[in-house]
Amino acid sequence: MRLLHLDSGARRGSFSRRLSAAFAETWRATAPDAGYTYRDLAAQPVPHIGEDWTRICDTVLRLGITEPERLAEAVTTDAERAAWNVVEPLLNELISADVLLIGTPMYNYSVPSALKAWLDQVTFPKVSLAGRSIVVASARGGSYLPGAPKAPFDHQESYLRDFFAGHFFIEDVTFVHAEWSNALVDPLLGRHVADQEASFAGALARIRALAEEKA
Repeated sequence: MRLLHLDSGARRGSFSRRLSAAFAETWRATAPDAGYTYRDLAAQPVPHIGEDWTRICDTVLRLGITEPERLAEAVTTDAERAAWNVVEPLLNELISADVLLIGTPMYNYSVPSALKAWLDQVTFPKVSLAGRSIVVASARGGSYLPGAPKAPFDHQESYLRDFFAGHFFIEDVTFVHAEWSNALVDPLLGRHVADQEASFAGALARIRALAEEKA
C-alpha cells in the first residue's frame, strides 16, 4: 500500500493541514511498512500548464494512447520534453498510490489554484484508476453542509468528485470537512466559535478512524 499526501492550503498550520497530517500520522503508525509520498503544493507550486502541454495532449488523443508507459511517444520537441518533465513524476506518483490524501481549504467556493494546477497537469491520459481511494481533508470558512443556506455554493466537493470520477473513474472519494473556520477571525461569525470547535474535533476523530480503516 502507498499513500500520496498533498497539501494545498496557503496557511501553515491551517485546519486542512492539521487534518491531513492527522490522517498521515495515523496511517503511518498503523501501517509502518507502507509507502508514503508527500507534496506541499503551496510551498512548492506545480507550474500551470502551457501550450506545449496542450500539444502533447493533442498528440496523445490523436494517437489514441491510453497507457501511461506510452505517453513519452507523444513528446517530439525540446519544449514538449520540458513540459513532460513536469508531468511525468506527478503522474507516476498518482498512478503508484493506492490512497490519495488531499488537504485543501475551500477558496472562493472551490479549491486553491495550487491544487487546480496539479489537477490540470495530471489530466492525461484518461486511464482507469478504479479501485483507488481518495480522502479529502477539507476546511471551510462557513458551513456548507446539506441544509445550510450556503450549501448550493459548495463547488469544492462536487468539483473534486466529478474530476476524479470523470478522468480516472475513481468513485471511492471520502470528504471530511471542518466547518466555520472563519468564526475565529470574523466578528460577524463569532457566535459560531463553538460550532467550529465541535466541527473540527469531530473531523479530527473521523479522519483518524478513516486512516486506520484505509491502512
